[in-house]
Amino acid sequence: MKTKFVLITTLLFCVSLIFAQEKVHDNGIFVKRQSGFYDKILNSLGAEARTMDTLYFKVDVTGKDFPKSVDEFKKYWYNEPVSQGRTGTCWAFSTTSFLESEVYRIHKKKVKISEMYTVYWEYLAKAARYIDEKGNSEFGEGSEANAVTRIWKKYGIVPEDVYNGKPDGQKFYDHKEMFVEMDSYLKNLKSTNNWNKEEALGKIKKILNKYMGVPPADFVIQEIRFTPKEYLEKYLAINPDDYVDILSYMQKPFYKQVEYEVPDNWWHNKDYYNVPLDDYMAALKKAIRDGYTVSIGGDVSEAGYLSHSDVAIVPTFDIPSEYIDDSARQFRFSNKTTTDDHGIHLVGYFNKDGKDWYLIKDSAAGSRDDVKNFGYYFYNEDYVKLKMMDFMINKNAVKDLLNKFSN
Repeated sequence: MKTKFVLITTLLFCVSLIFAQEKVHDNGIFVKRQSGFYDKILNSLGAEARTMDTLYFKVDVTGKDFPKSVDEFKKYWYNEPVSQGRTGTCWAFSTTSFLESEVYRIHKKKVKISEMYTVYWEYLAKAARYIDEKGNSEFGEGSEANAVTRIWKKYGIVPEDVYNGKPDGQKFYDHKEMFVEMDSYLKNLKSTNNWNKEEALGKIKKILNKYMGVPPADFVIQEIRFTPKEYLEKYLAINPDDYVDILSYMQKPFYKQVEYEVPDNWWHNKDYYNVPLDDYMAALKKAIRDGYTVSIGGDVSEAGYLSHSDVAIVPTFDIPSEYIDDSARQFRFSNKTTTDDHGIHLVGYFNKDGKDWYLIKDSAAGSRDDVKNFGYYFYNEDYVKLKMMDFMINKNAVKDLLNKFSN
């Protein structure tokens, strides 16, 4: 009897030891801001340097085993990462990159498309709505992925070397002064109640032309003259209507097309396909394995978001992996710890220890802080599940999901 008791006790101890070993607890530490690529941008533009005294609470990744190189990932064709400089136009860079990859996937053409052509017309569209709404519409640098396809449908698109939207000799994009000038002008219209739309848009266009240059009406590629619309339809030969936005949050009904209620959706687009989180992740995982890339957006201001380590993870002190679900995701969106603050291009995946890691091509400065993987992040699937709110993809990649929608 005593022998049996000892045996059972030993077995229980071993099981509890194994369980304890499996439960990894992350620790948080305070770290000072480190000088990085953004400081190089500021220096290049002659701008005031940032203070390095700010303390941030971050996860301690000492001894952690993360992916170490872009080469570990299964990835699909994309252009090399491009810096967005000192602008809030990640939505244009990420979605343009995504559509460049789509042109290659469909037609095997390698093209570099202008981000700033889209940005130019988007600013005019924002200003027009601001005027129409008598100042009760968002006017900012941000927007959404489907702004790119909307602008392309209306204005077409051009190659980057035809219109780069940057003054000659300037190394990095910089919209600070331009945006302040436009924003101040529009706020003055509101304070004076002077809503002459033709006059106001003429002024906004003059400001854009001064800082970005005048977009071309036509141009020559391979000895053929194109208008921007002809370049989209005849050369790139992709249809903006073939791209859909998949969203997952609980504040709107699932399996309905809904509005994504964030400031950057300034025109209140209601075309987002809203699905439960499990369907969202399953669709994403299947698409990337089927050869598709995605333009994806969400929050990048977390303790587990580490520019000098190239990784985005969810620490256990935030929420353990097994508890990440629709409610955890919605809770953070509702209390605004998850915000829609960045767009990126997901271009590959790597399965490690039973978890997906996603290769992220990023236009923001943080992805350039570690020169080993310059222009990239590695996102753990838990981070995507908790913090990335929506993604744009070719509708053929999510046919089964779209078939569940009644409207």
